[in-house]
Amino acid sequence: MRVVDLFAGCGGLSLGFQNAGHDIVAAFEQWDTAINCYKENFHHPIIQFDLSDTDNAIERIKAYTPDMIIGGPPCQDFSQAGKRIEHDRAELTECYAKIIAGITPRCFVMENVDRTRKSQAYAKARSIFKEAGYGLTEIVLDASLCGTPQKRKRFICFGIKDKEDNFAFDAFTNRLSKKSMTLRDYFGDTLGFEYYYRHPRNYNRRAVFSIDEPAPTMRGVNRPVPKGYPGHKNDACPVNENLHVLSTSERALIQTFPADYKWIGSKTEVEQMIGNAVPVNLAQFIGNTVNEVMEEGNI
Repeated sequence: MRVVDLFAGCGGLSLGFQNAGHDIVAAFEQWDTAINCYKENFHHPIIQFDLSDTDNAIERIKAYTPDMIIGGPPCQDFSQAGKRIEHDRAELTECYAKIIAGITPRCFVMENVDRTRKSQAYAKARSIFKEAGYGLTEIVLDASLCGTPQKRKRFICFGIKDKEDNFAFDAFTNRLSKKSMTLRDYFGDTLGFEYYYRHPRNYNRRAVFSIDEPAPTMRGVNRPVPKGYPGHKNDACPVNENLHVLSTSERALIQTFPADYKWIGSKTEVEQMIGNAVPVNLAQFIGNTVNEVMEEGNI
């Protein structure tokens, strides 16, 4: 199917759907650094555009005649890391829904943090999807059960025109792994370390993890072990001066980007892009599930 990716960032969702066999014909994004990174890794166009301008966005996107639109509106105002207050970025979820309703592609996929489902912005978006005639499958996926060595939960709304709600729920759940993927499962013994530090949001949370468990969510910041870190009773090992801290490239690999993915921007910008991205293997899992549903329904 012809696919357009909205709020494409550095390309995690695009690459996963492309790996699943979908034809990504265009992407839209506003952040110039992410656009430059995207351009280095894909051959199709990415257009710098403010998607809150929904009327003009609809006209621009229509030109690519998409069968499917995919995208993850910026999620900082829904995330556990934020203050849990909905602001302007949350309104982009409603903008995404208005674009879907204005173009009415055969189907769409919206991805976001798991808290999105309980937000006012999503309630408005959902009403728009339903009024436009879409059946919806809404599900929270754990990336560690979808081929990704990371405990990252994402909310997925998959809509198909003129279908009953929950049409794809079984297709998603039946394809989930029975066991969470660990770093050792994914990388084998190639990492060169057994334990590593991931800076916590606060010191009530653990910070030291083992490669024999899924990684915690890769966030948009990456900090060294602070001198004042007090340790946590659930840390996988005691903190010492030799404790490994994940590099930028290791974080990208845990997000299941390929080793040859080209990263453009400052270290801070690249860390932010990595943290914002959809894990490539999770995106591929979703893309393959879409294929299965579309084939079974002869859509």
